[in-house]
Amino acid sequence: MEKIEHSTVHTNGINMHVASVGTGPAILFLHGFPELWYSWRHQMISLSSLGYRCIAPDLRGYGDTDAPPSPTSYTSLHIVGDLVGLIDHLVIEKLFLVGHDWGAMIAWYFCLFRPDRIKALVNLSVPFFPRNPKINFVDGFRAELGDDFYICRFQEPGESEADFSSDTVAVFRRILANRDPKPPLIPKEIGFRGVYEDPVALPSWLTEDDINHFANKFNETGFTGGLNYYRALNLTWELTAAWTGARVQVPTKFIMGDLDLVYYFPGMKEYILNGGFKRDVPLLQELVIIEGAAHFINQEKPDEISSHIHHFIQKF
Repeated sequence: MEKIEHSTVHTNGINMHVASVGTGPAILFLHGFPELWYSWRHQMISLSSLGYRCIAPDLRGYGDTDAPPSPTSYTSLHIVGDLVGLIDHLVIEKLFLVGHDWGAMIAWYFCLFRPDRIKALVNLSVPFFPRNPKINFVDGFRAELGDDFYICRFQEPGESEADFSSDTVAVFRRILANRDPKPPLIPKEIGFRGVYEDPVALPSWLTEDDINHFANKFNETGFTGGLNYYRALNLTWELTAAWTGARVQVPTKFIMGDLDLVYYFPGMKEYILNGGFKRDVPLLQELVIIEGAAHFINQEKPDEISSHIHHFIQKF
């Protein structure tokens, strides 16, 4: 970890904190919610030792990167704009892209908007969500899973912030160690802490220091920046009408655990396994479902994920 360097880059009107290590072909790592660049610590060390330049920013709204207050500043167009500005600043014409959770969502959009900047993509946990022109994202989830579905619950400003901030250490223990694959439903009367139990002991891949790293940073920044990604979903849907029916035309590898909660969204397994995913991502070359792995797969299976990434990108 002491090899990782930290810098601040001005891009797209914000100051972005960037962690980096190594030299060689560049890999850009995009984290999810509620996470930080730190989620990629294992892959950065592993792949930099194999001759790659590993770059992991705190995305807009997270960690030591600026967090504009309005949810309207968190569309996928904004986030991809930040990243294009970042790689322009670093004078990188094309790179490998790796995303997880919300980072995977942003990576899909990056490949839709600017495929000319991406050599190949490795995405974890969240498959491509094709745009439905008849219903926006949040209403679509609400129709399938109800008002208590976490994405719907996150739409109310202030409510989830108070819930998560009440005991940040407990929240991260529950989120990161969760192995219940059912789509999260958060009834308003009990909140997030009433949904998942605090684990008696952390799994072997997660330490108290890891939990404290996340908790301490979110105690400083709060959760609004990360939650604003969810609150901008419908605006992203509106602004990306021109990409309805567009396919991801970048060589792609997708990795998911068979205990990942996203795998159990309605219709998701069928979409991934029965041809829909390959239709929308025609250059999907490898699909890996890891048995016994849950959502935070890059941290739970660090060596395996690093190996999967390297195996794929070394072809290009």
